[in-house]
Amino acid sequence: MTSEPDPSVIASTNDLGLMRTVMAADRTLMAWVRTSLSLLSFGYTIYKVLQQVESSGKAGFRSNAPQHAGFLLAVAGTVALIMGIIENRTTLRTLLGPGRAAQARPSLIMALLMAAAGIFLTFGIALRLL
Repeated sequence: MTSEPDPSVIASTNDLGLMRTVMAADRTLMAWVRTSLSLLSFGYTIYKVLQQVESSGKAGFRSNAPQHAGFLLAVAGTVALIMGIIENRTTLRTLLGPGRAAQARPSLIMALLMAAAGIFLTFGIALRLL
């Protein structure tokens, strides 16, 4: 007979395997956040650097090439982070049972903040393309 663990007791439980697996899921989400942050910051940097090069007239780019490059990387970073959040929620729901994985963990809060920033950055670049 197996019983589902109570998430409020995870920190004080003796089920070390469950604790390690939950912490591994958090580390995986943090890796998604790092990867997403790299893509978002690289996309924005490419956007601004190529915009400066284009405005100086030193290199000939097609129209809106910097915006397209930055937009592509911003979209990739945002989508990667959303995929990581979904994967984390699915893993915790599987481990802890339905409705019990909804607790706000620090890695999830950070991932949600980064996803919001990625969405704003993506829309900001997309609006300049129009």
